[in-house]
Amino acid sequence: MASSILLVLLVVVTLWVIGAYNGLVSLKNQTVNAFKQIDVQLKRRHDLIPNLVNAVRGAMSFEKDTLEAVIQARNQAVKINAAGPEAVKQISQAENALSSALSRLMVVVEQYPQLKATGNIGQLQEELTSTENKVAFARQLYNDTATQYNTKQQQFPTTLVAGLAKAQPADLWEIEDKAERGVPQVDLSMKPKT
Repeated sequence: MASSILLVLLVVVTLWVIGAYNGLVSLKNQTVNAFKQIDVQLKRRHDLIPNLVNAVRGAMSFEKDTLEAVIQARNQAVKINAAGPEAVKQISQAENALSSALSRLMVVVEQYPQLKATGNIGQLQEELTSTENKVAFARQLYNDTATQYNTKQQQFPTTLVAGLAKAQPADLWEIEDKAERGVPQVDLSMKPKT
């Protein structure tokens, strides 16, 4: 009788270990997949930027510093993205620098109505905006999945199996730029701008 209870207990523990191990491996793979979804959207973003820069280059030859900043930030982001999910913090910093440079470019483009009037630049801006939204959704999915993975690793008794599954905490995608954390100022008073 005691041996059958011990056998049942051993089977239950073994099944639980297998389930916990497989659960961690599954969450790890989901986290990697979520990162790859960010990577796909960032690739699209990186591919659109040279087209936008080339479209505005002729009309903005006097804004050379702005264009060079965008190109340099894009090239740095492409280089760092090759590192993979282990480099989330570095990728995040490079992408934030690129976002900042792109924002400056968009402000400059907005100052020149003749640039906005060309359909090509408007279409590229629209595609870039759409891609930025997709990047934001992909980052949210990644953070949600990485949080589930990290939480599962830290919960008892799953934490006992985390070493077997070679589970490592996944870094979250964070906002590094303090300006992005600021509250936007909205003026709906319809007063003319001075």
